[in-house]
Amino acid sequence: EISLCGGGNLTAGRIEVPADLSSAAFFLIGAVVTPGSDILLEHVGINPTRSGILKILELMGADFQILNRRQVSGEPIGDIRVRYSQLHGIEIPTDLVPLAIDEFPIIFIAAACAEGDTTLSGASELRVKESDRIACMALGLDTLGVKNWVMDDGIIISGGTIKGGKVNSFGDHRIAMSFAIAGLVAEGPIEIFDCENIATSFPTFYNVARSLGMDIVQEI
Repeated sequence: EISLCGGGNLTAGRIEVPADLSSAAFFLIGAVVTPGSDILLEHVGINPTRSGILKILELMGADFQILNRRQVSGEPIGDIRVRYSQLHGIEIPTDLVPLAIDEFPIIFIAAACAEGDTTLSGASELRVKESDRIACMALGLDTLGVKNWVMDDGIIISGGTIKGGKVNSFGDHRIAMSFAIAGLVAEGPIEIFDCENIATSFPTFYNVARSLGMDIVQEI
């Protein structure tokens, strides 16, 4: 329960907004799965209620460090250095699911690059996001030759080779960006349809991607 007494006065002050871990997640995993990568993501929010993706990647064997930990405007932040790592499949602990619920589309790409199977369960909320993210990601993974088995509340993904192909994001910005990152390690080009909604959460995604060396073309 949260209650608030009205009638207060606001005063001016300096507020720093940390970089969004959900947006950083695409390049975090892009670096993890791409041989030779070594990047630094600066000033990223690492609030423990939203950083489940870091714990999942740690369990999968990702090579990353959180440097320069500090508090900014009451929020814990840090700089994340991440390098290429050979991931292994895991059974994702159910207690981490709500802490990484928005990052699962890109986590699915990490699972597709991992050795062995990755199992997600207890994630029925993914069915009612901007799209049914379990079904839509599974369709795209099928197209790209990644074996997967869909469950009511999750998915099993068998890591291996990602092929090129044409996939539909179904208007879901996180699905579109996830398959864009998959293009870093795919055997051929990946063409992604219905990507306009990327601008809703990450309008500079294409520019950041190109600055890191990605060969990505936006067609209007």
